[in-house]
Amino acid sequence: MTRSWQAYEGDEGRRLAESYESLDPEDLNAWFKPFLPAAPAAILDVGAGSGRDAAWLARMGHQVVAVEPSAAMRAEGARRHSDGRMTWIDDSLPGLDQVLRLGCAFDVILVSAVWMHVASPDRRRAFRKLTGLLKPGGLLLITLRHGPAVPGRGMHPVSTEEIAALAKAQGAQILHEGQAEDRLRRPDVRWTQVALRLPDDGTGALPLLRHVIVNDAKSSTYKLGLLRAVARAADGAQGAAQVEGDDAVRLPLGLIALNWLRLYKPLLDAGLPQTPSNRGTSRLGFVDAGWHGISSLSPLDLRVGGTFVGDRAAALHAALKDAAQLICKMPASYMTFPGSDTPILQAAFRAPGQPPDTLHLDASYLVRFGTLRVPMHLWRALARHDVWIEPALVAEWQRLMEGYALRQQRALDLGVITRAMAWHEPARDVRFVRDLARERLRQGRLHCVWSGRNLSESNLDIDHCLPWTAWPCDDLWNLMPTHREVNQRQKRHFLPSAETLSESRDRILEWWHDAYLKRDEVTARRFHSEAAVALALDEPGEFTPESMFRGMERRRLALRVDHLVAEWGGFGRGG
Repeated sequence: MTRSWQAYEGDEGRRLAESYESLDPEDLNAWFKPFLPAAPAAILDVGAGSGRDAAWLARMGHQVVAVEPSAAMRAEGARRHSDGRMTWIDDSLPGLDQVLRLGCAFDVILVSAVWMHVASPDRRRAFRKLTGLLKPGGLLLITLRHGPAVPGRGMHPVSTEEIAALAKAQGAQILHEGQAEDRLRRPDVRWTQVALRLPDDGTGALPLLRHVIVNDAKSSTYKLGLLRAVARAADGAQGAAQVEGDDAVRLPLGLIALNWLRLYKPLLDAGLPQTPSNRGTSRLGFVDAGWHGISSLSPLDLRVGGTFVGDRAAALHAALKDAAQLICKMPASYMTFPGSDTPILQAAFRAPGQPPDTLHLDASYLVRFGTLRVPMHLWRALARHDVWIEPALVAEWQRLMEGYALRQQRALDLGVITRAMAWHEPARDVRFVRDLARERLRQGRLHCVWSGRNLSESNLDIDHCLPWTAWPCDDLWNLMPTHREVNQRQKRHFLPSAETLSESRDRILEWWHDAYLKRDEVTARRFHSEAAVALALDEPGEFTPESMFRGMERRRLALRVDHLVAEWGGFGRGG
């Protein structure tokens, strides 16, 4: 938007906010109300200004992300509208990088009185970003301002013909086109209202995934292993993804190698064939001295936040290096777009150097092995649709192994295959955090993060803030001390609402600080490492508790929007 929002800062921004708030959103937005899905829908308001429309949508029961680059406007919006269903983000077209880092898609996107601020050269990119953020069948609502530009506000000519052309290029359909007079009674200004719908995700990601999973030629399980390793990162490591322009994200290659080891270890321990050859593991390029050196580790040991020393650190370092090199040489090179030699996933290996004496599995270490570039549409599809993509991957992987075994005249036990193919999540184990909570009790008072009630040995419970049933995560940042009655009778498996999470912010930050950050260097480092990979922080490496809390809010929003996890409406109310 060529920084046109600077004209909306300071006193001018406050004056304009007063003008915007004078209009009745019920009347102003009547044109698109019939198209809205039933609440609660996930709605993105781009250029939300004073929050007038976002607040109106939130009052209707929708979950609204209000995007506004003007600090003055955001401040006015926060002052005027405090609905817990609204989330404010500092971002703008054409990039919307912070919105992309949320990792979720929207039922409706509203772009009201904004498109004229997007310069013509940026509009194709901006429109592609908007449609990429829509769910299949999602609704895009745009208003176009016609009339003389206001000096200093960076306005550009608009037309319905341009919108129609952009829509056609992205496979979107125009549902409605209407005209309206200016509600601020400016005689030389009028508006066009356009509603568009995206019939499917419009990206080609899902057919591409099906091509790789089902149709692509395979001489081993490596392609499926790589795709599943990336899918696991999309599901649980959004914070590790660095947005690269408009079209891709880059992941630490060490993270993909770590997921690779975690996937293959139970398969090879069970003796399941990964190639047509009957030579055991001798022809698997990542099985070398490092692999044998980690034979005593379980898949659960191979997770972000772990710490290793001595010979075990050296062995894991070597195993990760071998896996990263194999990924670059084989599946990443041969997994190509249909009818092309161009790799879908572009891997860049980097020699990681000598193993550290103490190995911390954190983002700064995992990126030492290089990076993996994932097309944005593929990354977003993996994050949104993992619920059916992973079963398809597992089914095809199992089919390959059964075919290899038949060729080798071997019989496979279906139960063994099923257990080995499972993604090994940590057991629901909160003992370490419970011990920390008891330690805090001995040192003084401890409060329930949700209710503020005093805790004791007899009523202490440890709660997964983002519920285990929706997203198995035993990271330290996700474990909170709660009153047993609140946890077992009220919150249970529900997701805290945005309002409830916001109301508990100070108690959560206090718990993080006292239990994790002040305790010792090892605990603090684990806390930082887990949060940095799992959560989309404001800036990579910004390890402040406030930034991590905002990352947790964003992860909560993604679970609510993409997985429809039921909410707990607040202390004392069921969700």
